[in-house]
Amino acid sequence: MTDKLDKVPGGASPAPSGLPPEAIKAIPVRHYGRWVAGVVVVAVLGLLVYAFSQGNVRWATVPEKLFDPSILTGLWHTILISVLSMALGLVLGVLFAVMRLSKNPVTSTVAWLYIWIFRGTPVYVQLLIWFNLALIFPIFNIGFYKDEMTDVMTPFLAALLGLGLNEGAYMAEIVRAGIQSVDEGQTEASHALGMTQSQTMRRVVLPQSMRVIIPPTGNEFINMLKTSSLVVAVQYQDLLRSAQDIASTSFAVMEMFFVASIWYLALTSVFSVGQYYLERRYARGSLRSLPPTPWQKVKANLLSLRSESRGGAA
Repeated sequence: MTDKLDKVPGGASPAPSGLPPEAIKAIPVRHYGRWVAGVVVVAVLGLLVYAFSQGNVRWATVPEKLFDPSILTGLWHTILISVLSMALGLVLGVLFAVMRLSKNPVTSTVAWLYIWIFRGTPVYVQLLIWFNLALIFPIFNIGFYKDEMTDVMTPFLAALLGLGLNEGAYMAEIVRAGIQSVDEGQTEASHALGMTQSQTMRRVVLPQSMRVIIPPTGNEFINMLKTSSLVVAVQYQDLLRSAQDIASTSFAVMEMFFVASIWYLALTSVFSVGQYYLERRYARGSLRSLPPTPWQKVKANLLSLRSESRGGAA
């Protein structure tokens, strides 16, 4: 005698009557396309690795030159110019964002022009303009100080101005978006408490806008680490220029490019970790519970595996 089958709405397969739902064995759908895609990707990666292994590359030169004193000096210069340019861009970004939001038409127009010019022209061109400024002003004269422009506009200063002023235009838009994300009621409440406009901006608006400002700022700094390689145009001795100098004497051109790439990857990876924890810190006020960090996930998985092994042994 066969069991009666329960009718299931929607045309789904019925289950035998009297059978508890937990006793039904669910068979997962097989995704053959995922396996095929995985095999294809692994095969392509294998071919790529094989091609590089058979290429005319002296791989022993890469670890040999990785910690060369000239490379380490260029690495330090890259970090220095990136940090200082980002700091300059952040200060200018806050300043011009406030000016852009000002009700004064003069200051808002000047801020708009600054953002329009420095965002609308390539940073490479801006670096070249600063470095060749002596063609327009041979003498630097501000009244109390006078000198040759070629002595004033050093490669370091040209790199700092080129990167910093360009970054300031992007940071101005990021900061402006962060300021506008704060509810206007916060400003009205601050004014009701007797705070001035500057106090409201410093103590109320900017701290709350950091949650919106921090993530894109971290991305901008990581991008700055890579964009700093353009300072070779102004003869600044950064990581890429140091690698090029060694390549010109050792004829290991591709090998030195690989060395520079490894260090750029290391820098961006380290600062990406810092960006993650900084974003996590400023997200504390907006989330009820923060998501676990990668290390916390690893610890949780290890604990679960340990408990399962103990349960199996018992």
